[in-house]
Amino acid sequence: MTGKRPLHWIIEEGICHISLFLLTVIPITDSLLRLFLRSRFPAAPALTAHLLLALGLASGMITTRRGDHLSIGLPQYIGSEKIKGRLSAAGALVSVFFVTIFAWCSVSFIRVGLYPMQMVGFIPDRLIALVMPLGYAVMAFRFARQAFASGAKAALCVSAAVLGTVCSLPAIFKFIWGIDLPDFAWTLSDGFRFAADWIRAPAIAALAAAALIGTPLFVIIGGMALLLLQGSWGEIDIVANQVYTALTQNNLIAIPLFTLAGFILSESRAGERLVETFKSFFGWIPGGMIVVTVILCAFFTSFTGASGVTILAMGGILLTVLKDYPEKFAIGLLTASGSIGLLFPPSLPILLVGAATRTNTAHLFLGGILPGLVLVAAMIVFGITVSVRGHIQIIPFSLKKAAQGLRGSFLEILLPVFLITGYFTGLFSLVEVGAAAVIYVFIVEVVIYREISLKGMAGVFSKAVPIIGGVLSILALAQALSYYIVDSRAPEYFARWMQSAISSKWVFLLILNLALLVTGCLIDIFSAIMIILPLLSPLGEAYGINPVHLGIIFLINMEAGFLTPPVGLNLFLASYHFRRPFAETSRNVLPFLAIQLAVVLIVTYLPQLSLLLTRLY
Repeated sequence: MTGKRPLHWIIEEGICHISLFLLTVIPITDSLLRLFLRSRFPAAPALTAHLLLALGLASGMITTRRGDHLSIGLPQYIGSEKIKGRLSAAGALVSVFFVTIFAWCSVSFIRVGLYPMQMVGFIPDRLIALVMPLGYAVMAFRFARQAFASGAKAALCVSAAVLGTVCSLPAIFKFIWGIDLPDFAWTLSDGFRFAADWIRAPAIAALAAAALIGTPLFVIIGGMALLLLQGSWGEIDIVANQVYTALTQNNLIAIPLFTLAGFILSESRAGERLVETFKSFFGWIPGGMIVVTVILCAFFTSFTGASGVTILAMGGILLTVLKDYPEKFAIGLLTASGSIGLLFPPSLPILLVGAATRTNTAHLFLGGILPGLVLVAAMIVFGITVSVRGHIQIIPFSLKKAAQGLRGSFLEILLPVFLITGYFTGLFSLVEVGAAAVIYVFIVEVVIYREISLKGMAGVFSKAVPIIGGVLSILALAQALSYYIVDSRAPEYFARWMQSAISSKWVFLLILNLALLVTGCLIDIFSAIMIILPLLSPLGEAYGINPVHLGIIFLINMEAGFLTPPVGLNLFLASYHFRRPFAETSRNVLPFLAIQLAVVLIVTYLPQLSLLLTRLY
């Protein structure tokens, strides 16, 4: 972009960058004070939690401005630009309507849900929470601009915001009068609840259709939460309450920190150094380049938590590494390997599974290691078989090159060892491990190797923010939908019905796998964890499935779902990145999908793989 950047862009980006900086510095300072001086950073947990709230809304504004919110995005494959524009405008208008309601709900929540004298350090809690209505109002305005740019008339954009405001009247009444409403306000609020109860089934079906035309998933999830809560005669500002609750949870702070660490690695030459190192160690083995590709993909995905980032960041480098293989095979392998690292620490989805199910995160980390290794081994064995049959040339082993490669990438290789040791020995908490990861890779890539300048770090932050904003926006609204699901006791009723219909644990596991594969096709992993997993936890308990085993089954199915046509996420990303038709990419990945499905069954029916290491900790 050329020319002077608007001041409000600079402010919102500044909020994100400062929040990320403080979220790194405060936990590390707190841990050093604790370890060496037996002291603590004043109000560290509350400060970091509210910094996460500010980061979540500010990054959501930036993600909206850039049009990078997570969505199914089917319209991009429609040939007609006219139809594509209309669908995009419709999705943006839906977003204007619901995000306007989120903004008004946030105003009501601050008025009613937060005490005037509640402080975070020396800052009033209400002052920090103002980022919620401000953030959602800005997002609504930007969605309106996107709708207008896509061909919607200005009157339609304004009407969507006005209609959202009208539907927010129950929240506006609470903002004006608090909980002691006048009679007419009670009557009108009850009328809205009655209307929501009457229309919620067709409205939710309409939201599902809106998801297919590219409406951001956080809008769809939040819209469903609003309809279901109000239709069950609840208060719509519960949605804002749950957004606040989700974005002030300390255990979620690790998500932006590990994401930032992953982006620093991907923007440096760490990938190239690691490629050369692993080539020198494994290139002499038939299929050695397959080993290099799979291990590196697992390494990067375990830190970024997003398989798409690995495909986009490492795809070009690794496609060159696989130049001796048929192109279709190489693209299929890279597409399939993008999500393998989700089972290895410090995987972000594992952190979320722990938070969503209240399962010991350390046990989940340990539980994912053996299944992850089995999946890696299966991919490598298949690659070696293809290499031997195709007479792929090997690289003679050179001790000198191996030593040079190891010396060049030793600090990156040491990173997971350092983090895992710090966490499992109890030296660092999970948030402190995330902060340590950022500081470690900063020192290595910026200070030691000088591959990223201090000025260039602003660019790294800017690339990480849309991912952070997309994920946190979804998690915040998914918390509201999860609240409704749990409060309605739907998981308990569903568990009783399932037990009466299916008595066999093994049949249930097979049906569970099929359902999760479909889920992985249609929903991003973060939404699925927060919405679907709470439904499954009581079922797992009813059938005697260990929570760690259930969590690993869930994640490995989601990995396979990313590759399952017709809408697997990795298929879209690989098709875009490698500039190949979607149908061709889907065909290329089928052999690797078959391997992953076989491993899914092994992990499902051999719980010892997920539970063996948990007995050691």
